[in-house]
Amino acid sequence: MEVLRRLVNKSLGAQAVANDYEVHAGAVAEAARRCKLSELMQAELESRYVREIQAFKAAKSSLAVAELWVNHLKAGDVAGAFWAALTHPRCDAALQDAMCKDLHMFQHQAGAGVRLEIARFNALAHENAVLTRELGKVQERISRVMVQKTAELDRVQAELLRLRAESIAKDSRLAFWAQDYAELQASIPQLDERQRLQKRIEQLLQRQEEQDQLLADCRRKLQVAERSLLERARTERMDTSTVVGVEGPQVPVRFDHKVVLCVGGRTGNVANYRDVVERVGGRFAHHDGGVEDNAAVLDANLAAADLVICQTGCISHNAYWRVKDFCKRTGKQCVYVENASASSLERKLQTLSTPVVQDEFPEESS
Repeated sequence: MEVLRRLVNKSLGAQAVANDYEVHAGAVAEAARRCKLSELMQAELESRYVREIQAFKAAKSSLAVAELWVNHLKAGDVAGAFWAALTHPRCDAALQDAMCKDLHMFQHQAGAGVRLEIARFNALAHENAVLTRELGKVQERISRVMVQKTAELDRVQAELLRLRAESIAKDSRLAFWAQDYAELQASIPQLDERQRLQKRIEQLLQRQEEQDQLLADCRRKLQVAERSLLERARTERMDTSTVVGVEGPQVPVRFDHKVVLCVGGRTGNVANYRDVVERVGGRFAHHDGGVEDNAAVLDANLAAADLVICQTGCISHNAYWRVKDFCKRTGKQCVYVENASASSLERKLQTLSTPVVQDEFPEESS
């Protein structure tokens, strides 16, 4: 309508005061004859649909024009194709009538499509209104959250400033204390030497406590050993007075200040093994046979021992063969005890009143 009103004003040389319907009706009436308005409308349509007109020029018959029209009608591009077909030299009355019928039905379909689009538009408008309200609620909620977060941020920043102030105050106090400490050190002569001596005195006092504890343990063990010796001497006197054989009375074995190494055995019986060895005057040493103690330490323990006791029932295979090989090579006396009890060890030691022959080594215990 804007273009048509512009053409009408140009043909009249003035502004038309008619409404849109009157302008439309007048233009249709003027199109029936050749006049300035019809010529302007002809030129406008020719320039507007020049592409479609060029496409229809290739048609050389009414059938070809009809085929082009049908193709454009199926594609929904009817405005330019309708004008190009009507103005084509091969467009006859029958084709014009058919095109008008097609265009009439197309307008009905277009109207239905417009109504459908209007319904869709209204639905979208309703949905847009709902979404707009939801968006407003979300924005309001976000605004509240932002206000809360801003307040929380302000609180955290204030707390941070307070902590920084406290940290600065603590650093200042530490600096003052360090300065006071330096001045105090400078005012006391030989402070470092006194501190070193005080630390040395504390170490010596601690060592003295340990030595006192060790001395008390030794005195207790000595008392136990003295009582044991008295009992043994009394028992020997009784045995000597009652037991007389071809070779005379049996003399109990003594290991005065000899190192007796016990390899293997049960961990819970180690204290009992120690008592048995110390009752005969020996110095007890123990190696667990490679279960927990480092097996590499075994050779050093073997070298330091005067007598080796091998608990064949509770020892690893590797430790057993190391003990056997070491005693064979060095000729060191070795006693093999199959039962891991303390009484079995004591009975075995009583058999050592005479030297043990080193050539007899038992097979490894399973």
